[in-house]
Amino acid sequence: MTWTVMNRDWFLEPDAKIYIVDTTLRDGEQTAGVVFSNEEKVRIACYLDQIGIDQIEAGIPVMGGFEKDCIKEIVRMGLKSSIMAWNRAVIDDIKESIECGVDAVAISISTSDIHIEHKLQTTRGDVLKRMADAVKFAKDNNLYVSVNAEDASRSDMDYLTEFALIAKHAGANRLRFCDTVGTLNPLTTFRYIKTLRDAVGLDIEMHTHNDFGMATANSLAGMYAGANHVGVTVNGLGERAGNSCLQEVIMCMRHLMKIDVSYNTTLFREVAMYVAEASGRALPVNKAIVGANIFAHESGIHGDGVLKNPLTYEAFLPEEVGLERQMVIGKHSGSNSIKAKFREYGNEISEEESQEILNRCRQMAIDKKRSLFDKEIVYVYKDLLREREKN
Repeated sequence: MTWTVMNRDWFLEPDAKIYIVDTTLRDGEQTAGVVFSNEEKVRIACYLDQIGIDQIEAGIPVMGGFEKDCIKEIVRMGLKSSIMAWNRAVIDDIKESIECGVDAVAISISTSDIHIEHKLQTTRGDVLKRMADAVKFAKDNNLYVSVNAEDASRSDMDYLTEFALIAKHAGANRLRFCDTVGTLNPLTTFRYIKTLRDAVGLDIEMHTHNDFGMATANSLAGMYAGANHVGVTVNGLGERAGNSCLQEVIMCMRHLMKIDVSYNTTLFREVAMYVAEASGRALPVNKAIVGANIFAHESGIHGDGVLKNPLTYEAFLPEEVGLERQMVIGKHSGSNSIKAKFREYGNEISEEESQEILNRCRQMAIDKKRSLFDKEIVYVYKDLLREREKN
């Protein structure tokens, strides 16, 4: 998939091409306590394909059983998206992926000293050998290869550069730069990625975690520095605090980076709700891009502005992500919001009526400590009419 860059910043390459790699079915399912059924995984894969995601990381074939069967089923559907399987730097793992029929493999091994010493209990040299052998085997079997540098953000940069160069010479198509415990910030991200790009000249995928709340920001910083692939999950699912969020990254690319992406973003809310239900992880009302409150306006000043021109208090239109605008009536509402709410019911009310209804709604919102439901607003209006009839 190809895009052109509009109003690019000076450090974006001309005609930049960014590819989205979704790992909801792998890293997303590794969220503690989350299990997708095979039916759910297949449906999520179909949703991702409808959105136009470039590559779907479908799972881990070496797990066998239902996992392997599901990956095979996703491959058989003939989706437009590339289908990738995750592997350790172990040839037997890659054989399992080949049996599934995927066209791409991720080959993952740690590059930080703390991982090499304590998790792998081996040496830097052995890591390089394992990785190179696995990459060569995968390329001999005509697979697209992403080499995953696990814990790259805490790795020695000279060693990571050597790792990337050996991966490139072995035939790897790209390097996945993993901020495994989310310790990057946008400034260090930019510096690391630019250093790697300049030294190695290999495609780089950002794979960021949200432990410090900066996964999406770090993904963008990596793109600005030259990374041309971004790993994401729906709703930002993933281990611990999660991964970079698919909906946030794509909308930031479109609206903040001014990249003319062609993804079908109108499905975002529907997909978010489905994955939230399937994962058992409720979607917060204030979730960026797809939360129910993103286009809900209560404040009188904000509501008045939105009624005159939605762009006064909305960065983009709700229809773009499958949402609708809501005028919420509560303590901070204004009379124009009351009028607009009654127009939704096909009712024009006077300024005097809107002010009286507003006063009563504000008091009710204070008493109930929340905004009001539409039926409660109607009851307020009916009470007002009954009082007028008695008088």
